[in-house]
Amino acid sequence: MSITTKSQEFTGYLQLDMRRRKYGYLGAAAIVFICMLWLFFIPDHKEIHFSERVKISLRDVGNQLLLEHQDSTSLVLPVIEIDRLNYEVSFERPLSITPNTIVTIVKEAFKRAELPGQYLVEVIQCKDQEVAYSYSILNDVERDIVPCASRVLPENCFTIKTQFIENPPPVLSRDMLLVLLFTLFSILMILAYWDRLFIRFRESVPSNTYNTSTTHTAIGIFKFYPEQNKLVKEAIEIGLSKKECELLAIFVSQPNQVIKRDELTKRVWEDNGVIVGRSLDTYISKLRKKLKDDTSIKITNLHGVGYKLEVNQ
Repeated sequence: MSITTKSQEFTGYLQLDMRRRKYGYLGAAAIVFICMLWLFFIPDHKEIHFSERVKISLRDVGNQLLLEHQDSTSLVLPVIEIDRLNYEVSFERPLSITPNTIVTIVKEAFKRAELPGQYLVEVIQCKDQEVAYSYSILNDVERDIVPCASRVLPENCFTIKTQFIENPPPVLSRDMLLVLLFTLFSILMILAYWDRLFIRFRESVPSNTYNTSTTHTAIGIFKFYPEQNKLVKEAIEIGLSKKECELLAIFVSQPNQVIKRDELTKRVWEDNGVIVGRSLDTYISKLRKKLKDDTSIKITNLHGVGYKLEVNQ
């Protein structure tokens, strides 16, 4: 089997393997990208309905307080949303409030509505807006502040104000999760196109930094490495394009023999589905320039027939 055939088989295997990996990474990147879009555009369901859940829960609290005093006819007035975290509920008629009772009713109502476990409750007198009673729940029995639990507030017009205390942000907030997904997406895209990046990096590194100990074919003062697309003269590497490498491999496999133009064109271009005009002459010219330092070898043209790599022993 010729050097060219082995090189082509090896190159084809690498290209197939790289394509499979590339499509795998691109598929994973597409999934991550979809997750990013979903996370970015789909708002938190609980956050959307937070206000509605608070209002329903506070109306339930008001109803339970009235029922505690056998009042099943007077109204709980509409819940007022002061801002996102502050709400007020008031009553049609005066009522008395037992601190223990309101603490229990509010805690159970908020738990059923899956509301935050940290909040401040104030019972405010309608007449002078003074705070008649207040307490705070921090979702921790040792830190909860519930003073005067057994002292009943005499019947009066009261407004119950609730202020929710925002919890510390979760370990992975939405923004942090988006950053992590974007980082993962970037890594997958880099892995998908690592071959192109590597080729660019390789071209930017001085050629003499690469190991030249792999299998090669001697051509005069040159060493030809078909699998690495390069010529080496002493310690100096001369880069070859893919087409230059394929042409030179054909010449090396048949030194001092005329190779027809049609054969060269077919093996290098037409087999890949590409038909060329003057491309062959252009690449032959490039090869001649790269081999010019050794006068014992040259590529000659037999007009109308083809080319021959002449090697003088």
